[in-house]
Amino acid sequence: MKFVDEAYIRVEAGDGGSGCVSFRREKYIPKGGPNGGDGGDGGSVYLLADNNLNTLVDLRDQRIQRAERGQNGMGRDMTGRSGQDLVIRVPVGTRVIERDTGELIGELMASGERLLVAQGGFHGIGNARFKSSTNRTPRQSTPGTPGERRDLHLELLLLADVGLVGFPNAGKSSLVRQVSSARPRVADYPFTTLHPNLGVVRLGRERSFVIADIPGLIEGAAEGAGLGTRFLKHLSRTRLLLHLVDVAPLGDHTDPYDEIRKVEAEMQAFGRELIDKERWLVLNKVDLLDEETFAARRDALLERLDWQGPVYAICALSGKGTEPLMQDLMNHLERLRAAETAVEPEDSTSEDDAAEDDWHPLG
Repeated sequence: MKFVDEAYIRVEAGDGGSGCVSFRREKYIPKGGPNGGDGGDGGSVYLLADNNLNTLVDLRDQRIQRAERGQNGMGRDMTGRSGQDLVIRVPVGTRVIERDTGELIGELMASGERLLVAQGGFHGIGNARFKSSTNRTPRQSTPGTPGERRDLHLELLLLADVGLVGFPNAGKSSLVRQVSSARPRVADYPFTTLHPNLGVVRLGRERSFVIADIPGLIEGAAEGAGLGTRFLKHLSRTRLLLHLVDVAPLGDHTDPYDEIRKVEAEMQAFGRELIDKERWLVLNKVDLLDEETFAARRDALLERLDWQGPVYAICALSGKGTEPLMQDLMNHLERLRAAETAVEPEDSTSEDDAAEDDWHPLG
């Protein structure tokens, strides 16, 4: 199925049914009085988060979504039937924006969560409701109000704990294949990853996290080079980033330092929310270098970068070094989750301090 992470739709709630003007007419009852019933309410439009969906492709072909109109009122004091609500199923992680104003209507972050995006119209009043001691034959009624109509921009942001960034062929997809059951495409040429992929890393019973792989970035991605930076939005909800770097590139013209700075520049152009995220440096393809050469390249790279964060050395293809990396990620994520649910701020601070002491970077 084609991965589609954006859709533009128009939602139209149902109009309310109009009230009825009617009078009771039966044999031997010449003045039966008004008996016009009210109309029915119009159906509303809801979005429902569904775990079984992972793309917005269905909404690409169904641009207009309409709820049912309320039925008009009838004689004999019969109220019209209310219109049926329209429920549109979308993937978990969908953000809803009104196109005309740019207003964020809401986000669906959990399976089964519902969001009202268009309110149905209110029913009209029949003439039976207008009768009084001074107005025994009312001939007025009210029409139903129109339902809301909105143009929406739906944007799918993947829900992942860890995001991968780096140049094409840095080994991001290979790492996802190695540590999870996901099978993103891997080949010996750039841009084999054309859309985001998610993998679940399981390290034991009830110990797991989600890792996201996005297409690689190149210089000028913010201006549309390569596949651009539009996939970076899928990393906006991650807790931290792994920056993968090929330390054994083919050819002397490729410098890992330049690649890191170019990726950082593209992240900076996308927005501060990404460049300010916690980021760990992962040096990949260490199996192609002997220990002495790797140590020299690593030390020189870290000195040029003035890198202060965690650093890991792995071979994503063979799995070397990936287990300690995944264990440290799991432990760190568990500390972050515990800090977020802690009642007292002091507990959160102490846990963050403990997180720094417990890191065990390789190399």
